[in-house]
Amino acid sequence: MAEPSRFHGQRPPRPQKKFFHRRKFCRFCTDSTIKSDYKNPMTLRDFVTERGKIMPRRITGNCAIHQRELTLAIKRARTIALLPFVVSEG
Repeated sequence: MAEPSRFHGQRPPRPQKKFFHRRKFCRFCTDSTIKSDYKNPMTLRDFVTERGKIMPRRITGNCAIHQRELTLAIKRARTIALLPFVVSEG
């Protein structure tokens, strides 16, 4: 005969893994020499994905004030063609 299941149709529990989350920090708050300026596209490229989208705060670790400034700088750089709106395929 089959042994009765202890989990009653559910999966057995997985062993919990210890996962260390690295603390994110705002680059602009920690290093006062970096400025979120639309005239510096090399700095702005760190906060844009390969497809040209602005990375969210939860990914970059920026504080709210600097994320707003960064978004504005990226949009200004796009308008004067320092950064692309979208990246062409191929």
